[in-house]
Amino acid sequence: MAVRILIVDDDPDIRDILKLTLSEENYEIFEAKDGEEAVKMVNAKPLDLVLLDYKIPKIDGRQVCRLIKKDLLLRHLPVIMVTGKGDINDKVNGIDAGADDYVVKPFEPKELLARIRMILRRTERDLEANPLTRLPGNVSIINELQRRLENKEKFAVCYLDLDKFKAYNDKYGFEHGDEVIRETARILIRATHQLGNPDDFIGHIGGDDYCIVTTPTKVDALCLKIIKDFEAAVPEFYNEKDRKAGYIIGKDRKGVEQKIPLLSISIGVVTTDTRKIDHVAQISEIGAELKEAAKHLERSNYVIDKRK
Repeated sequence: MAVRILIVDDDPDIRDILKLTLSEENYEIFEAKDGEEAVKMVNAKPLDLVLLDYKIPKIDGRQVCRLIKKDLLLRHLPVIMVTGKGDINDKVNGIDAGADDYVVKPFEPKELLARIRMILRRTERDLEANPLTRLPGNVSIINELQRRLENKEKFAVCYLDLDKFKAYNDKYGFEHGDEVIRETARILIRATHQLGNPDDFIGHIGGDDYCIVTTPTKVDALCLKIIKDFEAAVPEFYNEKDRKAGYIIGKDRKGVEQKIPLLSISIGVVTTDTRKIDHVAQISEIGAELKEAAKHLERSNYVIDKRK
């Protein structure tokens, strides 16, 4: 997949020069002419890097950079700030706002390309991640569980996924579905930061499946918080008609129309508190079984493995 770069500049000539420079590397280019447009695009598209002019209309470059770095899902997105020659304050303010690097206009094309390559390499190395949420993916999840098993730590793994998500995607489309995926990730991150441990781990298995690795003592409070926050967010994913009805009309696997409830979240919790676990595959097998049990309960719910 081509690297996706967003160019943010109110000067169309500068945007053209940047596009021409970047075309040498076959990057996929997106453009925004002001800060407001840039923020919308950053939230809507999975990007790999932002080339951000410091002085742009509506929301200036520093503020755009701050908004990116403040967002739990976007903070890993690298930002190169483009400043005017001799504007030392712009450079300092850009770096203070969280920019990963800066270039000065007029820039040397070869230097710009080298800086972009360097930052992309660094980001890729630092983050084996799901492109939608930027949460660590399967390799990192397996490594985390393996490490905890080898260290003989007491831990709990929450396996989470969304109920009725396919029907939602079919009706509202993939863009809305992607936003639900991202917002769910934000809910998990916020809850874990508030109620978990500093070294708790959040991973994105793929699609609408996530996992959180925490300690057994934190599980109940964490699951209740996630369920509460998810249930509060759900109505916002729907139009007014569906929200009021409390369901959408969709088709089952046989093509028969039926009333499908609004999205909910199911959590299966595997813990080393009650049983001995020897390998990572065992954890995911038990997790899948518990999550399935949670899906048979009303609305959002969680099931903890209490078996010896």
